[in-house]
Amino acid sequence: MRTEQSSVVTSSSSSMSTPSCRSRFWSSALRSKPLAPAPDTSVRAESGDGLVRRLGLFDLILLGIGASIGAGIFVVTGTVAHDAGPGVTISFIIAGVSCVLNALCYAELASRFPAVVGGAYLYTYSAFNEITAFLVFTQLMLDYHIGAASVARSLASYVVTVLELIPFFKDNIPSWVGHGEEVLGALSINILAPIILVLLTVVLCRGVGESSILNSIMTVTKILIVLFVIIVGAFKVNVSNWTPFAPNGFKSILTGATVVFFAYVGFDAVANSAEESKRPQRDLPLGIIGSLMVCVALYIGVCLVITGMVPYQYLGEEAPLAEAFTSKGLKYVSVLISFGAVAGLTTTLLVGLYVQSRLYLGLGRDGLLPAMFAKVHPTRHTPIHSQVWVGLIASTLACLLNVHVLSHILSVGSLTGYSVVSACVVRLRWKDETSSQASTKLISSRAEGIIYLLAIACCGFTAGVLFRFGASFIFLIVAAVIGILSAAALYVRHIHPNPPGFSCPGVPVVPSISIYLNMFLFAQLHYEAWVRFVVLSIVALGIYASYGQFHADPDAADGV
Repeated sequence: MRTEQSSVVTSSSSSMSTPSCRSRFWSSALRSKPLAPAPDTSVRAESGDGLVRRLGLFDLILLGIGASIGAGIFVVTGTVAHDAGPGVTISFIIAGVSCVLNALCYAELASRFPAVVGGAYLYTYSAFNEITAFLVFTQLMLDYHIGAASVARSLASYVVTVLELIPFFKDNIPSWVGHGEEVLGALSINILAPIILVLLTVVLCRGVGESSILNSIMTVTKILIVLFVIIVGAFKVNVSNWTPFAPNGFKSILTGATVVFFAYVGFDAVANSAEESKRPQRDLPLGIIGSLMVCVALYIGVCLVITGMVPYQYLGEEAPLAEAFTSKGLKYVSVLISFGAVAGLTTTLLVGLYVQSRLYLGLGRDGLLPAMFAKVHPTRHTPIHSQVWVGLIASTLACLLNVHVLSHILSVGSLTGYSVVSACVVRLRWKDETSSQASTKLISSRAEGIIYLLAIACCGFTAGVLFRFGASFIFLIVAAVIGILSAAALYVRHIHPNPPGFSCPGVPVVPSISIYLNMFLFAQLHYEAWVRFVVLSIVALGIYASYGQFHADPDAADGV
């Protein structure tokens, strides 16, 4: 009899365990981080275990430019031009327009969350829920890791190019040292790239903030070199090289836009430096928008010059700018470009690795990652464990994969993350209920708004897929109309009061357009990028289910 009772109890407990685990998972996944008022910015500066506020407006603008002007000009132009031709210029314009809309949304949220690190992850955690924030983090982080690896390989290539100016090294440096040597097709061994990443990681662990003046000087030098290149190259342009402007059609230009989209993510670096900005509520929005506008102008100028100088088929993929000037007999310019690229790409890597460590720091503080990521050195004020981890991942990728393979799976996280950030602006603006009869609704005002946002995203993605596969134009119009109606419903059904500080204009219309464009571009990604998105999302869910849900604390004080 006792055995039967025991078996019944065991059976009952086992039958209840599954629902219990499921309910625990969803209760954790759907919780959000409270939106607290901005704390006094002097608190952390005086703390012995936090980050130090040392960045002014000029520093933030140069931080954003330094993170962007590098891979986009010195690397990606050649890679994308092989497919898009001279139309790579349009690719940069399309991505730039989309990023301007995204930057307006980022600027508002940076003004509302001026005191702590986290960027898109923090905004999503506060506006929506924990699981969405964690998924955004993982997708963005892989983009950052791949971007750092891609820039490191190009930097290694330029370093070898500079060394080969010395007669002793001319034609004596093996390809596997800096240019990369193909192995088994998909792999490409490069030894110098991970060495560079390790050295920069050491510098950042020792306190890259102390080198902010040098950082600014290098970025200004890079801008001056790019302007010089545009002016000199303009006199060598052969307009016949711009014909055909889009040799592979407009679809290749849109696909190129998704690849070069990552070249603009420097403004995201500004948002992630919130905890180290002197006057974050004023300077962060100005730094985000100012750095982006400078980058858009420089990218357009370089694309027009480089594709006008050399037929797009003959552009190099790892050092296209220097090779273009060399082919025109302007050896001195190519030498200057190589030196400028070494300085510029070094700055880009420094900023990129810096931003990544701050994101890991934010998740470590919230408990979604192990506590070691939240540790800040008491005297150097750097998150050493996060910095070492970032350098390790980027070094591994840079050692084994070539730039062309890496570029095909870029921009997934950026497009996804920026879409969610735009949705965060709308979500944090609206009031939960708009009338006294709200309680009689079948669904809550919050759920209704989220449905409209999802409809806009789905319409953008659907329109992108239909365009990609050559569907009838009428279907594209239908998708656009549904998206417009969803945005109109957001405008009519919810109140969107302006927050204190910087406010994105035209809410919810501007964020809705941003979401639509981002998802339209998402549909143009290479198939490898779609596979990466699905696989990484599954892996992220596994990590969250096995660790994050049990350790996360949305009420964490973020170290303040």
